[in-house]
Amino acid sequence: MPPSHKQPPRALLLLPPAPNPPSYAALKAAYNSPLFTVLKQLATAPRTAQEPALLDIVLPCPHLYGRLDAPRGPHYATTQQLVADLYKLICITATQNAIDTEDAEGIDARVILVAYPRDGQLTTPLPDSTPEQELQGPAIDIHALATSSRSWDAIYSVESEQGEGVLNKFLSFSKTQRSVSRVRGGIVSVERSMPDTPAVQAPSASVNHLSVAVGGTFDHLHIGHKLLLTMFAFMLGRSQKPTTLTVGITGDALLKNKKFADYLESWKRRQESVHDFLSSLIYFGRADDERIQVHEVNDPGPNGHAVHVSYPFGLTIKYVEIWDPFGPTITDKDITALVLSLETRSGGAAVNSKRKEQGWEPLEVFEVAVLDASEEDNVDETFQSKLSSTEIRRKRSERTQSTTRA
Repeated sequence: MPPSHKQPPRALLLLPPAPNPPSYAALKAAYNSPLFTVLKQLATAPRTAQEPALLDIVLPCPHLYGRLDAPRGPHYATTQQLVADLYKLICITATQNAIDTEDAEGIDARVILVAYPRDGQLTTPLPDSTPEQELQGPAIDIHALATSSRSWDAIYSVESEQGEGVLNKFLSFSKTQRSVSRVRGGIVSVERSMPDTPAVQAPSASVNHLSVAVGGTFDHLHIGHKLLLTMFAFMLGRSQKPTTLTVGITGDALLKNKKFADYLESWKRRQESVHDFLSSLIYFGRADDERIQVHEVNDPGPNGHAVHVSYPFGLTIKYVEIWDPFGPTITDKDITALVLSLETRSGGAAVNSKRKEQGWEPLEVFEVAVLDASEEDNVDETFQSKLSSTEIRRKRSERTQSTTRA
């Protein structure tokens, strides 16, 4: 859905490959310093009021190298942990340094997964895919990232041997001259005896899911939402056949009893925010590509109102207005996987119970972590407020009251 307004400033941070094993402590040692430096610089840079600064954070993933066209199930657990811990580290760094990551004028950080070998030796040939499929995220290769039409106002690289390796590969593929700022890196530890790729743990892990669903309110999009949406998009396999991402978004009428309801975003605004985020992960082609088709659906019955966005590589994202806890998962037989947060696990069981009643196959359910800051001191309450739509609405309410009294 091409934007009609001027794009906000956008920066790119190229991290070195993820530590192995990828514990939170290892990620913090490796990435805390560059994240702090870049977030601080973007937070203090002059910008127009009510304008966010977009930060694309490239996370090189050795366990995905050469496997982008394979089913995603075997790599879900490793990828989910990496993305969850990196978003948690972003949130904790922002909390400790009073950096805004949840308001319209804050830093809008987005994690991009890049399939990249630990030793930096690109030996795997480019995938046998169409050019559009090579640009299908949220996991892409370094060549697709560097040759994409996306532009960045600032590019940051990490001062380390591996950081330089990632930067050099990126610049060697890039079609345009890039100006790069180097920032101090941390320690990337690697235990050589640990494999980068976990063994397949279940027969269903080999399923190449071509229709995946997620659901939520998605009010005032925050880092918890970004984790959920990233892993939702990650589970969609690449295919020459049509593929579908279905996003169920709660209808306005069901939210009128929410706390601070006056500060709830409308369904249309929430749908646009989710699409703005998802589209930045899904397609690294031209944002104004005329082949991207947008179609609004207004049919009678449940799940009748939706916005469909179709891409040139055969993907359609369906944003569906839902009026019950199930949404399209019990009206669309073709959906095969559901991504949800750990705290809504019971919802997945309820969906599969309903599908069983209808004689349908159950959905394979993938869970994302509930982020917490228990490892850190003196940040937990503020940290959690950055991951709560209710808290974001409460803050806006307090600001409005304070302005009114003044």
